[in-house]
Amino acid sequence: MAHPRRSPHDSYETETTDQQAETETILLKHLPLNPGSPSPLQKDAHLQFLVRNLVQGLPSRYISQDASQPWLLYWTLQSFSVMGVAMDPNNKQKAIDTIMAWQHPHGGFGGGPGQAAHLLPTYAAVCALAIVGRPGPGGGWDQIDREKMYQFFMSVKQPDGAFLVAHHAEVDVRGTYCLLVTAHLLNMLTPELLEGVPAFIKSCQTYEGGFSSASQPYFSPEPEGPPTLLDFPRPPLGEAHGGYTFCSLASWIMLQPYLSMQEPSFQRPILNFKTLLRWLVQMQGSEVELGGFKGRTNKLVDGCYSWWVGGCFALLSSLGIVGSHGHDHDHEPATVHQEDEAWDDVDDSLWDRSALQRYILCAGQHPAGGLRDKPPKPADSYHTLYCLAGLSTAQHNIFLSSTRRDLFLLGWEGPHESPQDQLRQACFTKSLSWTEEEGTSHVLGSQNNRMNATHPVFNLTMTHTEGIMAHFYEQVLPPRTKKT
Repeated sequence: MAHPRRSPHDSYETETTDQQAETETILLKHLPLNPGSPSPLQKDAHLQFLVRNLVQGLPSRYISQDASQPWLLYWTLQSFSVMGVAMDPNNKQKAIDTIMAWQHPHGGFGGGPGQAAHLLPTYAAVCALAIVGRPGPGGGWDQIDREKMYQFFMSVKQPDGAFLVAHHAEVDVRGTYCLLVTAHLLNMLTPELLEGVPAFIKSCQTYEGGFSSASQPYFSPEPEGPPTLLDFPRPPLGEAHGGYTFCSLASWIMLQPYLSMQEPSFQRPILNFKTLLRWLVQMQGSEVELGGFKGRTNKLVDGCYSWWVGGCFALLSSLGIVGSHGHDHDHEPATVHQEDEAWDDVDDSLWDRSALQRYILCAGQHPAGGLRDKPPKPADSYHTLYCLAGLSTAQHNIFLSSTRRDLFLLGWEGPHESPQDQLRQACFTKSLSWTEEEGTSHVLGSQNNRMNATHPVFNLTMTHTEGIMAHFYEQVLPPRTKKT
């Protein structure tokens, strides 16, 4: 097999061009002889890596992650789930007890025992409980103080619709995503909580099409004058980034039921989906980069963006963008507003699912177990999950099923007259209507490489998503029926 062409070089050498050339040289050594037969997924080695970290403890270099303890556990547990591995009851209970020690007495979860409540570890702790928790005493779910958590959420909300990630901390769109996922899973959504959030999300979109971490909400006409909250524009702060883009787009998806309930006079924020799609497509590396994704313009490919960028395409599909959508017999795709109406010429070939799988299998796997950014870097818990989740999103076609939505609406139990009841019903229904289109999965290599499908918004398996939401919304789920 002939080696692919190197990236163009303008003969002006910089640190960036040197790193790119070095990375391409290393990746070429991992190029498979047969593109259709990449390295097999070393599941046993990856499981041993995860179990060793979980049971024996993490290496000393993880001491810098002391404030990320919920994340380390979530990355491990969700990696098990994506690979189809269940935990025994004893270790589940140990995990539950550990997670509940992170709950802050004033609401939310901190990064470790006694640490301040923070939106990001709150998401990680709740998602970990979705995997190992259960109802009842000692099960974790009913020991979550949702009332105090809601008070914490409202206490960090800002006038422009953004959220501080913690008291006396910064605004970050990742915090908005973490809050919205948690509120969805635990049935904590209110119009009050969501007011202004769509406008903040819109303000984070950059000229490139991707999203930055935050925006500048205030303007002071005079150096010592009082700040004025800007309606528009609110300049984005920073450059487009894969992680911020996923969190912004996933937040936008979660906000659709809220937006659809607004009065006609409501000025609906609009995203530029064409520049967003262009930016996402440009983030996939060339053949010499094995088809991996990068997180920013002119940066190196990195395995974690298999999820943060690769996962965005399923989200766009739910809005009627990126073609090859899943469908059922009465499926009506969502419409895209105003300037983004015509997408008839868009198809699934805009991104290469096979190439992404090839990158993860050939370059993402560490020989000693676990997955990584790229060779020769070491494996870690973070990259292990997001490489596996990226592998899953490249293999499965997940779509919003109108048939499943109608079943949820028909079987809804409880009031639905007030705006808050209508909001919780709509968000519950949409969150659980994601369905895998049967017969369309594409697994590169052997079936041993197959991952479980993961929820495109929450990054939990469908089973765990359904379990925790059915409990907190007090609903009986209709069975999933398979075509024969």
